[in-house]
Amino acid sequence: MLVLTRRAGESVMIGNDVIITVLEARGDVIRLGIQAPRDVQVHREEVFRELQAANREAASPTEDAVRAVTEMLQTPEE
Repeated sequence: MLVLTRRAGESVMIGNDVIITVLEARGDVIRLGIQAPRDVQVHREEVFRELQAANREAASPTEDAVRAVTEMLQTPEE
């Protein structure tokens, strides 16, 4: 982990096109401004984790769904 000290108004570059600027620091609260291309997703960590969990849940079929598909794929014996 890279640890930096920045003051209000100072920035950090990530790659060639992401800029993180310290806007304000008050006690233990820091406001950051983030400039990034539109195709770069920027989320707070807790939101990112919730999105990942929701995506995993949506992509995971229920047992009933698996059973229904299995029944549809079984060919009846003649």
